[in-house]
Amino acid sequence: MAEAAPAPVPVPMPHVTDTQLVTPSITVQRPSIEATLRSYYSALDPVLRPVTDAWQALRERRKALNLPNLGTVEKLQAEVKMVQTTNFQFEGARADLTKALSMNPIFQVTHAFTLAGVGKNAYNFGAVYGDNMRFYQAGLDDTGNVTMRLNRSWMPGHISKIQAQLAPPSGQTFVQMEYDWQGTDSSMNFKALNPSPVNGTGIYVANFLQTLTHRFAIGAEAVFQRPSPEVEEASIGYLAKLVGDKKDWIASAQWQPQGVGQFTYWQQLSEQVDVAADLQMIMMQQRRDAQATLSARYSFRMSSLRAQLDSLGKLSSVYEARISPAFAFTFSGEIDHLNGDSKFGLGVSIESGSEAMDPTLPPPVPPTVPM
Repeated sequence: MAEAAPAPVPVPMPHVTDTQLVTPSITVQRPSIEATLRSYYSALDPVLRPVTDAWQALRERRKALNLPNLGTVEKLQAEVKMVQTTNFQFEGARADLTKALSMNPIFQVTHAFTLAGVGKNAYNFGAVYGDNMRFYQAGLDDTGNVTMRLNRSWMPGHISKIQAQLAPPSGQTFVQMEYDWQGTDSSMNFKALNPSPVNGTGIYVANFLQTLTHRFAIGAEAVFQRPSPEVEEASIGYLAKLVGDKKDWIASAQWQPQGVGQFTYWQQLSEQVDVAADLQMIMMQQRRDAQATLSARYSFRMSSLRAQLDSLGKLSSVYEARISPAFAFTFSGEIDHLNGDSKFGLGVSIESGSEAMDPTLPPPVPPTVPM
């Protein structure tokens, strides 16, 4: 009889403690920032692609038209203002003493004296420095008013500007910041007057001028005023500019929705003579008024004569003559026929350099400062 197979001997299992248990881990790899952005823009591509294609097509079409830049909104009436006597008139006696320390870069100091009767006498000390990238100007008068102007060009067509006036407690203190951009066929400007980052008060202005043809440009100007946190006011004005084929005449129009309009016209009659006309109208419910001005300028080699007549009966004239490269005098006069009033002024200007110039050598070329 065969023997039975021995029963298998059970092998004792080793005791496994809790610390010896191994839990399987799953590693989740987070996508990188580049992959997240790529996925985000890929999702927006069907929406953004038509917009970017249309913008690129518009840029190519504008580039093919080769349209010029017809100026900025700030200088819309620049030619008219150069003919008028408004910015050149003064009363009493005036003397300007200028010391040029350098021509390139420009560095000069000025002493200005004004005698215009009791309470109108003034003295101002000013300094100017400028080169191709920056322009600095500062002034201090006898009443303690400090004025300054800083312009900085970052790249062609991009200029930052800061103007400030620090006055005594009885005066007016303000700060104005600007950013000016000029493209090949358009210009844009942003301006903030006394901005407050705390409560958002101040005056904010944005304007834009776009050339549509080689002679015509249109634009708009938006103004937001917030003198206090409780008071707000906003308005949008429109403007247009038309230039002649030979750039011998310029017409401009500007209209505000409150009912204020200005229309100007400038024409170059010859190399020595140019004329200008200005019409300003106020068409509000509580006030309706208009004023027209006609002016002419005669430019000669060493002198110029400006004459102006307005609808209020004022006749004014400013005559500037340069006797020598370092000496010039100015005569200003205004007669108000309706009110029987008159104003006259006489001024002299003396300039001197830091060192004598050789007459056999050409004069140094001043830099083109960012204005």
